[in-house]
Amino acid sequence: MRVLAGVLLVVWLALGGFTGPYAGKLSQVAENDSSAFLPNSAESTQVAELQKKFQRDNAIPAIIVAERESGITEDDKKYLTDEVAGLEASPVIPAPKDGQAAQVVVLIDPSKDIKESVTEIRDGFEDGPEGLTVLVTGPAAQVADLSEAFGGIDGLLLVVAAAVVAVILLIVYRSPLLPIVVLLSAVFALGVASFAVYLLADNDVLALNGQSQGILFILVFGAATDYALLLVSRFREELRDTDDKFAAIRTAWRGTIEPIAASAGTVILGLLCLLFSDLDSNRGLGPVAAIGIAAALITTMTFLPAVLSLLGRGAFWPFAPKLGSPHPETTGLWGRIANFVRRKPRAIWIVTTLVLLVGAAFLPQLKASGTAQSDVFLTDVQSVAGQEVLSRHFPGGSGAPTYIIAEEGKTAELLEKAEVDGVATVRPAGTAEGLVSIEATLQDAPDSDAAVATVERIREAVKGIGDAKVGGQTATLLDTRTTSEHDRALIIPIVLVVIFLVLALLLRSLLAPLLLIATVVLSFAATMGVSALVFNHIFEFPGADPVVPLFGFVFLVALGIDYNIFLMTRVREEAHKLGTVDGTIRGLSVTGGVITSAGVVLAATFAALAVLPILFLAQLAFIVAFGVLLDTLLVRSLLVPALSVDIGGKIWWPSKLMKVTGQKS
Repeated sequence: MRVLAGVLLVVWLALGGFTGPYAGKLSQVAENDSSAFLPNSAESTQVAELQKKFQRDNAIPAIIVAERESGITEDDKKYLTDEVAGLEASPVIPAPKDGQAAQVVVLIDPSKDIKESVTEIRDGFEDGPEGLTVLVTGPAAQVADLSEAFGGIDGLLLVVAAAVVAVILLIVYRSPLLPIVVLLSAVFALGVASFAVYLLADNDVLALNGQSQGILFILVFGAATDYALLLVSRFREELRDTDDKFAAIRTAWRGTIEPIAASAGTVILGLLCLLFSDLDSNRGLGPVAAIGIAAALITTMTFLPAVLSLLGRGAFWPFAPKLGSPHPETTGLWGRIANFVRRKPRAIWIVTTLVLLVGAAFLPQLKASGTAQSDVFLTDVQSVAGQEVLSRHFPGGSGAPTYIIAEEGKTAELLEKAEVDGVATVRPAGTAEGLVSIEATLQDAPDSDAAVATVERIREAVKGIGDAKVGGQTATLLDTRTTSEHDRALIIPIVLVVIFLVLALLLRSLLAPLLLIATVVLSFAATMGVSALVFNHIFEFPGADPVVPLFGFVFLVALGIDYNIFLMTRVREEAHKLGTVDGTIRGLSVTGGVITSAGVVLAATFAALAVLPILFLAQLAFIVAFGVLLDTLLVRSLLVPALSVDIGGKIWWPSKLMKVTGQKS
């Protein structure tokens, strides 16, 4: 055993040294432009493909907008023209409304680094004429600002997550060594996961963006720490009963491999359900996050046992468990909570259910129909400020037109029909390979709800005319919202079925899985209801992307089931010896502390996502952090044990375990 532990340690140190740098390389293969979020089968995606026939390349526009309250002068126009000399740029266009602004559209080669290109343009306008404000906005600027916002993933996010985990572990175990060991296990897991994701993304096997990258980091740290807590807790428990540290780690490993593997498997299968999504960003997140969970499982069950077996009681210094010492789990706080559940099970599950229903009642207040692109950022960025200037002086859709592509020969009819409410101008944009392209400039900002409504009117007006299709930035936003709502309706039932099958196989029961899923779904509904109140009335967010509830569901249901798996597998183990009621009380007593600690760790690590100034990630951080705490402290600690005690042995129906008697069954 000592030799095996030593070999595993050496292997992991070598593997960690090789794969570790790849966590910092993921941003090199991440795509944060709009194409990374396109719905695969949507009309806007088809138009984006057809547009290649009309364009020399897939150049991305950046819009330079200049504003002077007293009016743009000839010197201002000359300054703008001189600064874009050498770039592929349009002429300077004065504002038709009031003459207080002018714009220049610069086309950026997509083969170049978009962020660097936009930064160079912005730097060139830093020392302009006095009184002239120059901003760079448009699709290219949005990509650059998104890249800047996600720039903290490799550094700040990891530091915050690691610091949070270290502090919690210090509080839980009061040991300076154990947090280092657990964090090292998480770092190795992140390295392995990053290496695998890097190879797959670099070879276009899966899509990676900044959102998926941030979630990967948090999931790996949270899951690796959760699994480590369960193994470490069982190891400490066994050290009180044996003097042989190798025997203790063997027993701990055997006692935790099933719940940890089942937990990881449930989360992995739940995440892989995202492959049914029609959005590239969702489809990419599924395997990316699943790889992270698998890496956390592997390091926890190989590297961590090897280190713990070599350290023995030293891992818990200076509060190492002594041979023959009492198990504090059964006499401390969780022992008292377990006895409380034994005394009043029905009252407890009724009250906790009512509390969750109150939270769920606010679910209809959640505004998840989508947000404007300008609302994506939680900090001031130039692309948003520039768009506001454009909207004040130009038609809102300037620089981001809506494209209508149809069969050649339908130009006149398309031009007439496309002039619906909300359209400022319509003009032909070229012909190619028997197709005609029509360019419509919208009156409203391209990422606004009003612009989305205009695109819907355009599509209805040109429907059936030469197989017309409508695309562009606003159409992509519309299709992404519609696809997200469809994905939500499709994927949520699939996740529930998958999790039910895993639980049924694990617990050898049909009733217990149904009850566990029902409690977690109720917890999710309560979480979303509370989130709606917080988002609307405390943070005053403008709304939420339709994908937020879907991601919240996948993470909360999969991770919430985690803690029920940790609890109920131990309850089932104890029920074989003690009966269901006594087994539940024993299982709650010995797992209460570790599962609560794991929940706090996961909530805290997900909360770290809020350090990135992106609305979607801030909302997901709150939803998962609050939901995990609610599930850990209320559902798993009170509701599930109370139901188990009140129902008794019948909860294992149709398993033979329902006939095992203890004090009561």
